[in-house]
Amino acid sequence: MSTVALPVESFGVSHKGCVRDHNEDNYLVEPQTGLWVVADGMGGHEAGELASASIVDHLATIGIASSAPDLRARFEDRLSRANAEIRDISRSRGITIGSTFAALLAMDGRFACLWAGDSRIYLVRNSLINQVSKDHSEVQELLDRGAISAEEALTWPRRNVITHAVGVSDQLKIDFRQGELMPGDVFVLNTDGLTAHVSDAEIEAAVKSATPQAACRNLLETVLARGGTDNVTIVLVKMGDERDGRFDPEQRASQNER
Repeated sequence: MSTVALPVESFGVSHKGCVRDHNEDNYLVEPQTGLWVVADGMGGHEAGELASASIVDHLATIGIASSAPDLRARFEDRLSRANAEIRDISRSRGITIGSTFAALLAMDGRFACLWAGDSRIYLVRNSLINQVSKDHSEVQELLDRGAISAEEALTWPRRNVITHAVGVSDQLKIDFRQGELMPGDVFVLNTDGLTAHVSDAEIEAAVKSATPQAACRNLLETVLARGGTDNVTIVLVKMGDERDGRFDPEQRASQNER
C-alpha cells in the first residue's frame, strides 16, 4: 500500500468570522489518504455552503489510492462529480452557485497542489514562505497585465471577484503545481478570509514557531481580533522526517467553529 512518504501532522479550523451570520466554508483533513482541502462556497444563504460541502463530501470518498497517479485520477473524478452536482443544484434553484477550492495531494514523496478561485496554498520551506497557487481573480488578471500595482490590488474595489470556481460552468477549469516533498515542509491551505487580514509574512512567522494545531488557532485568533469580515478556514500540513517518531501518519485533528 502506498502512503504519504514522510510522517505528517495536520490540523484544520473553520469559523464564520465576525460579520457573516453563517459559514459557507468547508474543509477536509485526510492524512491516511494523502488529501487536504479547503473550499469557499458562494451563492447566497445556504447555497454557498451546499457547494463547498459537495466538494468535500465527494472528495471524502477517494479512499486509499494505489499510487500518486491513481490518487490524482480519483481526485479529478470526484471533483468532476461535485461540479456536476453543483450545476444540478444551480439549475433546480434557478441561481448560480459555486465554490473555490484549494487541495494538497501527497504520496510517495511527491505533492500536487490543485485549485480553482482565490483560496490559496502556501509552502513554507527552509523558513521561507512561497505562494504555490495563483489566484483566479479579476484583480490578479489586472496585476498580470500591469494595469494596477500590488499596492493598488490591496484596496481594489472588486478584489473578491473570481474568474474560476467549481460549479459555475459545465467545463471544470483547475490549475495545479507539483513537486517533491522535503522534511519540514509546511503547507498552508486557506480561504480568502485569512489573507484579507493576515500578511504572508505573518503566516510564515506563525507556522515556523508552532505546531499545526497551535498555528491554526493563533492565525484564527488574529483574524477574529482584526474584525473577521469573511468566513475563514485554515488547514496546515507539516511534513516530518521518516526517522522522527513525533508525528503519526494517521493523525487526524480538526476544529470547526461555526
